[in-house]
Amino acid sequence: MNNQIKKINFNHSFIFFLFCNIFSLIIFKINNFTISPLVCLFLILSIGISHGSLDHLKGRRLLKILEINNIFIFYLAYILIAIAIIILWIIIPLISLIVFLLVASFHFGKEDTQFLIVKNSYFNQLLFFFKGTLIILAPMYFHFDETVSIFKLLFIENESFYTGLNFIETNKLLYIGIILSTLSSIFLFIKNFEIKKFIIFLDYFSILILNYYFSPLVSFTIYFCFLHSIRHSITLSFELDENDIYNGFKIFIKKALPLTILTATFCLMGLYFLNNNYDFNNSILKIIFIGLASLTFPHILLEYLIEKNEK
Repeated sequence: MNNQIKKINFNHSFIFFLFCNIFSLIIFKINNFTISPLVCLFLILSIGISHGSLDHLKGRRLLKILEINNIFIFYLAYILIAIAIIILWIIIPLISLIVFLLVASFHFGKEDTQFLIVKNSYFNQLLFFFKGTLIILAPMYFHFDETVSIFKLLFIENESFYTGLNFIETNKLLYIGIILSTLSSIFLFIKNFEIKKFIIFLDYFSILILNYYFSPLVSFTIYFCFLHSIRHSITLSFELDENDIYNGFKIFIKKALPLTILTATFCLMGLYFLNNNYDFNNSILKIIFIGLASLTFPHILLEYLIEKNEK
C-alpha cells in the first residue's frame, strides 16, 4: 500500500508542479489579476477543511484504544479545544500566533513528507519542522509588507513583534531560514534515497513559485487545498479501501461531507457576525487563519494521540 501511495503522490506532486508553473505564467501575462479572498475562503471551506472531516472516525479509534464507549466525550473535547483556541487568540493573540506558526510548520512538514520516511526518529521530526517552515517563511520573504498586514488583521498589535520582524527582514534572517528549510529537504531526499523522493523538491519549488507570483493568502490557499489537503485525502482514501483507491475516495467524500458542511456553516456564521464590525475581506482573513488555528490544534492532537497509543 505504501508504494501505491508514493506513486500516486508522486504523480500528484508532478501535476501540481506543472499547474503552479502554467498558472503562474498565465497570471504573469495578465495585468492587475487578483483572486478574491471570498474565492480563497470557498476553497478552504470545501477542499481544505474536508481532509480533517474524518476526525470523528479517528476519534472512535482512539476511544476504542482507551476503552471509552461514549463518543460524546470525543466530540465535546474536540469542540472545547477549538473554542479554547479562539478565546486564547482573542486574549493573547501574539503568543497564539507564534505557537500556531510553529505547530503549523511541523504539521505541514510532517504530513507532506512522512509517507516517504521509514524511520520516525526525533531527528526526522526536526527535519519535518524545518521543511515545513518554508510555508511560513516564503510569503514573508517575497511579500513581507503584505504578510505583516495580515498579522495586524489577526489582532496582533504588539509593536515589539513588528520591530522584531523588521530586524529579521533587514538582516536577511528570512534568507537563512529558507536555507535551513532547503537543507532539511535535501537531507530528507538523500537519506535512504529512492526516486519517488523527488516529490520533496517538486513540492519545494511549487511553494516558492506560488509565493513569488501570488499574494500570501492566494499562495497559501492553493498550497493548502490542492497539495496538502489532497495529499492527506489520498491517504485517508487508502485507509478506507486499500484495494480500490477510487472506491475509497467515494467513501471518503460521503463520510467527510457532513462535518465539512457543518464546519463551513459555523465559519460562515462567524463571518456574518465579524462583518458587522470589520471590513468584509478583513473578516474573511480572520475566519480563515483563526478558524484554521482552532481546527488545527485538536486535529494535530488527535493524530498524535492515535500514533502514540497505537504503537
